[in-house]
Amino acid sequence: MLFISLTVKSQFLDTFKVLLRSKPGIDARLESRYSFFNHTATKVSGVRLGLTFRRKLRVGIGYSWLDGDVSDQLKIQGLTGEVSVDNYLKFHYLCYYADFVFYKSKRWQLSVPIQAGTGLAWFRYRYNEETVRSKKHFLLIYEPGMSLQFKIFTWCGLGLDMGYRFALKNTANVGEKLNSFTCAPKLLIWFDQIFFEAAPKSKITKKYGPAYW
Repeated sequence: MLFISLTVKSQFLDTFKVLLRSKPGIDARLESRYSFFNHTATKVSGVRLGLTFRRKLRVGIGYSWLDGDVSDQLKIQGLTGEVSVDNYLKFHYLCYYADFVFYKSKRWQLSVPIQAGTGLAWFRYRYNEETVRSKKHFLLIYEPGMSLQFKIFTWCGLGLDMGYRFALKNTANVGEKLNSFTCAPKLLIWFDQIFFEAAPKSKITKKYGPAYW
C-alpha cells in the first residue's frame, strides 16, 4: 500500500511539473457563490485573475465580497429604552486559489478547486439617522470544494461548484456565522474558442488554436 501511495504521489508531482512548464494562458472570471447566514440564503460575488496551464491547472488571486443584505436582530439602548435594530453583516477578502482537473473527457470535467482568503468582517446598523459600525475583525477563510463541468459546444458549457466555507479566525465574533455550504452554478463561455472557430485561418488561431473539445 505504501508503494502504491508513493507511486501515485510521484505521478501527480510529475504531471504537475509538466503543466507548470507549459505556456500559460490567462484565467479571468466573474463569479457568484451562494451560501447561508443564519439559515438565510445569500450571495458572495467576486472577480478572479490568474494563469491556466493546458486547461488542467488554474492558479491566481481574487477578491470576494458579500453581495446583499444579511442581518441579525441586535438590542441596543435607544432614546426611549431598549430597541431592536437590524444589524447587517459586511465582509470582503482576498482569495488565493488553485484548481486541478483530475478527470476530463470530451464533454465532462471534474476538478478540485481550493482557495484560502484573508479579509475583514464587521457589522453595521442604523438608528436615529446614524450609522454605527462595529470593530472590524480579521478573517482567515478556507474553502475546499469539487467542481463539475459539462461542455455543450467547444465554446460554451455549464458548471457547478460545491464546497464549504470555513472561517478559521475570530470564531467567537463572526466566524461561526460565516461557516457555510457554498454552491455556484455557472454558465461557461470560452471566448478564445469562439475566435478560433470564427477565424480558423488567422495567425492567432494557427499559433494558439484550433478550437478543441
